[in-house]
Amino acid sequence: MIRVLLVDDQHLVRAGLRMLCDSADDIEVVGEAAGGADAVRLVDRLAPDVVVMDLRMPGVDGITATRRICAAGPGRRVLVLTTFDDDDHVYPALAAGACGFLLKDSAPGDLLDGIRRAAEGDAAFSPDVLRRLVRRAVASSTAENAAGGVPEPAGVPLPHLTGRERQVLDLVGAGLSNQEIADRLHLGVTTVKTHVSSLMTKTGSPNRVRLAVLAVRADGVPPA
Repeated sequence: MIRVLLVDDQHLVRAGLRMLCDSADDIEVVGEAAGGADAVRLVDRLAPDVVVMDLRMPGVDGITATRRICAAGPGRRVLVLTTFDDDDHVYPALAAGACGFLLKDSAPGDLLDGIRRAAEGDAAFSPDVLRRLVRRAVASSTAENAAGGVPEPAGVPLPHLTGRERQVLDLVGAGLSNQEIADRLHLGVTTVKTHVSSLMTKTGSPNRVRLAVLAVRADGVPPA
């Protein structure tokens, strides 16, 4: 059972998130907090597996709370759930230690999947946020190579992949979610998850961001 702490200053939002989590057999809400200070205290008392964290809250905001929670002990997993996906929120949240960044307009299934992935040690991102992270990572790598006088490679070699795995890899690189990939390829979401897991193992990618960056670098073209 995945133990979850919900942190949001709006009671209706927390109630909706609790109802969604309660609909899953493998997720249990063990507590709620209306602000960052309460969240930090409850994490110490309840030891949740995943903290679902809003960012804009009165008093101690979500970024500050995330930093305190992650700094207090190894293995603490904070999944940001917010309305704001601009750089002023994405990068400070990740720098504070958040393991994922989802938007509040995400599909319910994507949020539940994100909680599960966070609990498993993986990273979870909304497609738009993932695309931004990939663009930044690729641009940073290109700039570093240029500064060092190293020519930019035309493509990064990949291990042997099946035709279907390569299709899935390309769509991960485009920033599509598992559900979007399933719809595009007419597959079940579980099948897509299996392919993504296999791709991470074959390529040595620790999370979806690294896998997406690899997909873009392998093609030698900029991300969409």
